[in-house]
Amino acid sequence: MTHDLPTPQPQKPKYLNRPDGSKIAYHHVPGKQSSPETPNAPGVMFLGGFMSDMTGTKATHLEAHCTRQGVAYTRFDYSGHGQSSGKFADGTIGKWASDAVAVLDEITSGPQILVGSSMGGWIMLLAALARKERVAGLVGIAAAPDFTEDLMWTQFSEEQKKTIMDEGALIEPTEYGDDPYTITRDLIEDGRSQLLLRKPIDLQCPVRLVQGMQDPDVPWQTAIRLTEALGTEDVRVDLIKTGDHRLSEPDQLDVITKHIDEVIAKTVR
Repeated sequence: MTHDLPTPQPQKPKYLNRPDGSKIAYHHVPGKQSSPETPNAPGVMFLGGFMSDMTGTKATHLEAHCTRQGVAYTRFDYSGHGQSSGKFADGTIGKWASDAVAVLDEITSGPQILVGSSMGGWIMLLAALARKERVAGLVGIAAAPDFTEDLMWTQFSEEQKKTIMDEGALIEPTEYGDDPYTITRDLIEDGRSQLLLRKPIDLQCPVRLVQGMQDPDVPWQTAIRLTEALGTEDVRVDLIKTGDHRLSEPDQLDVITKHIDEVIAKTVR
């Protein structure tokens, strides 16, 4: 569920200290002062994917876009990812969602548009459910709720499942980077307690979903399942027929920023 190739990032991150002693690396760009016409202008917060980090193409492209628009923007690394502390193998969906809520609570202010890529699409939904009063809208990019169960566990062979349960982890190569995926038993079991697509998702904010139809990791039908589960009526799905999982081509990035701008405009009316 990763997606972005890292790009050079000379700027050093700041760190959010968590109660457990971990440090969450982040970048935050303040927005322009709210005007009388837009007193509650939202910020944008980016949530990356599985084994991805905040230096990827989409994260940095969206920062540049928001900065030009005068919109506050926040990107961060989950624990065990990128420049944050911790080991990736110690992470779970619940832990990474907790990281996201901590950044939302302590780094951002005012209403936020959450933009979740791949696994980040699951995390953004969990964060929005935890902080409904803070989240003004959602934009999913190849959003992958429930992927540990639906896109991993159900597709593993019996031998792979046995390795996870007996040895505690399965190490698999990935085409998205040099480091292999580490799929732990804790990740799978915790993921089952975070599943969202089995029942209605009680969110009423605007939601936009951008999905490639050539995505080998997240079937485009996942976006339809999510649309059906969401409580809000204000949902749109943008299917890109030639799009893969990364959705990082210039025209694809334009589609994403268009939807972010649209959700912001709905919020400040």
